[in-house]
Amino acid sequence: MHDSDERPQHGRLLDIGTLEAFDRFAARAHSMYGWRIQDVDLRERGDVLARLDGYGALVLGSDLPEGAKERLTGQGALVFDDVPEVPFNAYRSTLYSPDDLVDGLEHGYAESFDARVYAWSRTRHHDIAHTLAAALHDHSVDDALTEWVQGRAIVGIMGGHALARDSEAYRQAAHLAHGLARAGRIVATGGGPGAMEAGNLGARAVALSPAELDEAIDELAAVPSFHGSIPEWIASARRVAERVGDGVSLGIPTWHYGHEPPNSFATSIAKYFQNSVREDILLRVANAGIVVLPGSGGTVQEIFQDACENSYAEEGAWAPLVLLGERYWTEQLPAWPLLQAVMRGKPGEAGIALVDDVADAVAAIAAFDPAPGSAAMHRPAPEDRR
Repeated sequence: MHDSDERPQHGRLLDIGTLEAFDRFAARAHSMYGWRIQDVDLRERGDVLARLDGYGALVLGSDLPEGAKERLTGQGALVFDDVPEVPFNAYRSTLYSPDDLVDGLEHGYAESFDARVYAWSRTRHHDIAHTLAAALHDHSVDDALTEWVQGRAIVGIMGGHALARDSEAYRQAAHLAHGLARAGRIVATGGGPGAMEAGNLGARAVALSPAELDEAIDELAAVPSFHGSIPEWIASARRVAERVGDGVSLGIPTWHYGHEPPNSFATSIAKYFQNSVREDILLRVANAGIVVLPGSGGTVQEIFQDACENSYAEEGAWAPLVLLGERYWTEQLPAWPLLQAVMRGKPGEAGIALVDDVADAVAAIAAFDPAPGSAAMHRPAPEDRR
């Protein structure tokens, strides 16, 4: 949640997601009217809360000192406690880090935060409280991601989740992301293994030379897949992550595919329960374009989901869509001819490309300058999509 001061038709809304923001606003206020306080520990702010009028405030998943909830609700505030019996914070105000998701790994992967939430998502009953908790969580992550993307030129890398670390395709994906990061772009992936991990790795290693990146990939190749030992796969990545740098990148995974562990190279992670929401958002945040590596059904879906947006976009509103692998996309899975047909005569036709080399893919993306403000996640959709 970002701290903002918006003025709609009726009154004033303040989104408060940190203790620092609360202190800043409280220092000059007498009323909490219009305050939206999310996931803030206020247990040490009893005296401040006691002097503020709570009427019109909304408090979500925040820790309060004894007696404060009763006083605030009595004054007319709405106070929502943490949802009981769920293993996650439905009101979190920030994106996840890799360490957040693997918290508890020392006791075995099944005891990690990520695995426990996945297990919950698979066994939860059709309980309205559980459904509400998952929806609130995804809304909170959505809110945090909306803030995170602002002002960034983001490129999505799409590709197969099954790529082994010792494959040439994995190395190619890592070098693609490395080149994009060096060109000043922020890489976004689906946050999982395979091409997604390679993409986040390449972006994280932006300060390294291509040869040094190859050394990191060679080290990872000793544990080529998470199958068989997820803790070892994660541990090997965390060792590499510690020394390759801290280049910024984004992962957007989902607990729908929770049997696949998240990778350790994305610096910020927006993890969702609802896979359809996650797929749409991954494409929407990529305001500086998409590069698609060889993949299967899910990757093909992403091509044409993005093509749908671009085919209806006006001049200046489209973003590049680059397919990497000429033979693959014309013979094995011939998406390229259909993509050409879909985009023919549309403004976005200028943004599609089929290339066979990482350098050409990077050049096609680097030549595009996203419009200011185009990283907004929820752009209005055209009315007619027939």
